[in-house]
Amino acid sequence: MKKLSILVIAILALIFNACSTDDDFTFVAKPDPEGISFTNTFLSSYILKPTNANNLGERFVWNEVDMDVQTTVRYELQASIDESFENDELTILGSDIAETNYPVTIAELLSLANDAGLDTDPETEASNLGEVFFRVRAYAGETSATNVEQFSDPVSITLELVEDTNEEVELPKIFVVGNFQAAGGYGNDWTPEDGAALAASALGKTDYEGFVYINADAPEFKFLPTNTGWDGDFGDAGSENGDYTKTLKQEDEVNAGTPDGTGGYFLVKADTEKLTYELTETNWGLIGDATPTLWDADTDMTYDADSMLWTVNLDLIGGKEIKFRANDDWEINLGDTDADGTMEFGGDNIIVPEDGNYTITLDLSHQRHYSYSLTKN
Repeated sequence: MKKLSILVIAILALIFNACSTDDDFTFVAKPDPEGISFTNTFLSSYILKPTNANNLGERFVWNEVDMDVQTTVRYELQASIDESFENDELTILGSDIAETNYPVTIAELLSLANDAGLDTDPETEASNLGEVFFRVRAYAGETSATNVEQFSDPVSITLELVEDTNEEVELPKIFVVGNFQAAGGYGNDWTPEDGAALAASALGKTDYEGFVYINADAPEFKFLPTNTGWDGDFGDAGSENGDYTKTLKQEDEVNAGTPDGTGGYFLVKADTEKLTYELTETNWGLIGDATPTLWDADTDMTYDADSMLWTVNLDLIGGKEIKFRANDDWEINLGDTDADGTMEFGGDNIIVPEDGNYTITLDLSHQRHYSYSLTKN
């Protein structure tokens, strides 16, 4: 009996020593024996039209994974033009996903079709029909940089490009929604359908841009992928509402704010792939040798929230030139390269047709389609 007691004490001592040293404890996540896979039914082919770029292409749905870990399980939706999913062929469509589904737009499918070399030009050897691959990755932890992961088997879907038409393609958009809307002329506060739009540079791009009058003493806002609801909203990665970190976040986010926490007329840029955003306050003026102050100083313009226009009345000299610039500086300036009434950043100087007193307007309310007018009084 004495020998048995000594043996029990020794075993208990070993257990206590093993549990009391944190460095000796290693937890290995156990994969779900059922694995992860897509659960939705895919179409035989996806017909893609540029004019439908903002529409939903497909919502990818998969089963929830139990990795038997005491931490968060996140998901990442991946696409590739090659079934091997080599790094140089890999596109991350969505990351840090907490739900078991993710929407993919027609614009994103068009971008993948472009990567796959598809086109609608009959003069090339490329086809308008091709295959791309998708898979979902599950990983344990707050960051995607982990080896505790699972991948679904790849699924292929067929993309079909519709022949190009002369229809004007609507650029992809996201929307800024917040407590500034009513005072800024954007309908009701915190109302998605009244949100201020930002536009990407082209189909399949995520570099959204636009000018927004954020007229509030303590602005707070979010970015929405559509103006029909709150699904997929982006906020700031900070810890308090109204933060301005220049970093977007979709889970456990807070409301975004302006750089100094006050209102103004801002050039807003947001990238939903890089998860960044930036606001630059702008106050616009007119400069040029056609103005009384020549190229030496700006003549300030005035913003009207009702018309969403910057205006100024000024005597101009015919045959001379003008340009629009922000903040009395050349870092942000607009000209008219093709003399067609539309504006480009850093564009050509604008020639005044003849001497006279003019009402000059600058319209920045149409994303990436900025315009101006010279009206002789």
